[in-house]
Amino acid sequence: MILIADSGSTKTHWTLVTASGHSQDYSTDGINPFFLSEEQVENIIEYQLMPQLSKQLWAGTVTRIFFYGAGCTPEKSGIVTNALRHSGLAMSGNFRVEVASDMLGAARGLLQREQGIACILGTGSNSALYDGSGIVRQVPALGFILGDEGSGSVLGRQLVSDILKNQLPKDLQDAFFQQYQLTQADIIERVYRQPMPNRFLASFSPFCQEHKEHPAIQELLYRHFNLFVTRILLQYYTSEEEKSSMPVGFVGSVAYYYQDILNRVLHDHHLRAGQIVQDPIEGLRQYHQPDIEPTT
Repeated sequence: MILIADSGSTKTHWTLVTASGHSQDYSTDGINPFFLSEEQVENIIEYQLMPQLSKQLWAGTVTRIFFYGAGCTPEKSGIVTNALRHSGLAMSGNFRVEVASDMLGAARGLLQREQGIACILGTGSNSALYDGSGIVRQVPALGFILGDEGSGSVLGRQLVSDILKNQLPKDLQDAFFQQYQLTQADIIERVYRQPMPNRFLASFSPFCQEHKEHPAIQELLYRHFNLFVTRILLQYYTSEEEKSSMPVGFVGSVAYYYQDILNRVLHDHHLRAGQIVQDPIEGLRQYHQPDIEPTT
């Protein structure tokens, strides 16, 4: 059996795949080695994952783990690797662990072994040029202050700014303040003085989803995704031919829920749209199917 994980800072999606191809999904807290120690990661595996896996592990052993996660840089991935090796999962003599970035997980899940561009549009954003095996180029994301174009946090930032500066119609302004019960002072406090302002700003993305048919929100969303295309995506193409031949795929809630407008922007730039999914786990199951040892 193999175990595959796709992890963010909030949630980890695990899937256990047997030699016959059957799979079972599980969920635990997020595992991000930038914020968690090796001991904390071990505790999540022991107290959250292992009790869920216990019945399945009676029927066989996990021989390989593929963990894709936020914060899993070369400098930090050892924290997750060691925690997995020290867990009760390591029951097989040929037990192997591979830990890589969530960006590589997105690329493999979206594109399998085809060259293309993979993007993550969630609270933050990221992108990469993928050669069918690994990542060969990345335009830096730079976070929600300097970058993160296309993300939920930047979408929320633009929405709030437009609301407070009277750039949106009064009906939308009234709906916003009625729904969130926030003053300008409240928003300034949360953005400039409280921790995790990116998550706070991203929490306003659903307002755009609820009012997506409003012409002003349509325009806002188009500008938002157009900025991602012009400042990020177009850097990956070296010719007009590549635009029509090399697919660009997306994972993340922002891409998924606004895919109609995102696809319109891609079409207007003559880009070949690939898959748009909420998370890459189904694609990763397919990608790693050859890694399952056949039943003897």
